[in-house]
Amino acid sequence: MSKDLYAENKILRRRLDDYLAQAHKNEAKLRRFQAHELKLIGLNSLIELIQAVLYPEPSMFNWDVVTLLLLDPEYELRRILEEDGVVLQDHPCLMFAAHPDDLDSLFPFSLFPLLGPYKARHHSALYTGAHRAPDSVALLPLVRHGKLIGSLNIGAHNVERFVKGVRTDFLEHLAAVVAICIENAANLERLKRQGLTDTLTAINNRRFFDQRLKEELERAARDGAALTCLLLDVDHFKRVNDTYGHQTGDHVLREVAALIRAQLRGSDVLSRYGGEEFAALLARTGLNEAGEVAERIRANVAGHQFVDAEGQAFQVTISIGLAAYHPEQRSGAGRMDGEMLVGHADRALYEAKSAGRNKVVSAGEIDLDADRAQWY
Repeated sequence: MSKDLYAENKILRRRLDDYLAQAHKNEAKLRRFQAHELKLIGLNSLIELIQAVLYPEPSMFNWDVVTLLLLDPEYELRRILEEDGVVLQDHPCLMFAAHPDDLDSLFPFSLFPLLGPYKARHHSALYTGAHRAPDSVALLPLVRHGKLIGSLNIGAHNVERFVKGVRTDFLEHLAAVVAICIENAANLERLKRQGLTDTLTAINNRRFFDQRLKEELERAARDGAALTCLLLDVDHFKRVNDTYGHQTGDHVLREVAALIRAQLRGSDVLSRYGGEEFAALLARTGLNEAGEVAERIRANVAGHQFVDAEGQAFQVTISIGLAAYHPEQRSGAGRMDGEMLVGHADRALYEAKSAGRNKVVSAGEIDLDADRAQWY
């Protein structure tokens, strides 16, 4: 064999070895992606899914930073997570967009992954939760039915890890799987809550409140933190129905529910308790702070203009009773139960009604010893 043929054969063999090595690397990479995607598909809980996306096993990928931005204009996803006990501050790499434009600006030209060097002007907001900004990034659009629902943002402390122009097949497939899984998990959470939602006001119903009351009392006792219950009742609601009709009465209830919700945190529990009565639980909130919240609700309802079917404006007021349980203070010995907490708030509400309505009355912090002495 001539020297030229030998050299050419050696080059071809080296190229073949390189191709085989790259094929083995791609095969191993494909297996890692498939294993990760199968894990995601097998998760039904929204928080479990988000945790699996944000915190993949280190042995699976050599990613240094992962953040997730989800479209949540109605605060729905955050409320679902908070109702499941998730403290959002514990997950700084999980972010939410309030408007579709916030996502569209990330992918102005196409809905394909964007790879390249980290640029603080464009990328800093996506990596605020990271301990250190990455040197190269891969932004993966999460798309369902042609619309952006989020962005999965990967970063590396190697400027050559994500380079513009390389193939993104695996990343595109991963983004599609993540988008489908998030949509399915959110829909499943919505279905679970349908039986716990009041159809008229679109807030939680009495059944949901009773479930959360028990959970919040247990959490308050465990953490030694205050829990305040508010009972809110629309004044003279029968007069509204008699004067303006039941359709307008339904409209009033929906607007009052929205006015109350606007003054509460996403983690607070608001439910339609029955008829024109609402109930709220404010976790980690003492009497003074809860009283301020209640007064803002009362003032906002009283100052709001309601309109009947003919465009005639009118006003309604609301009465509020509140009671608090604080395990570390005047709670005495024994175990607090939900009936007792709501009962105290109900008595305060009755006092507010008796005193002329459109008032906030506090029953104070419950002293278990004194309360039991009253009944036995």
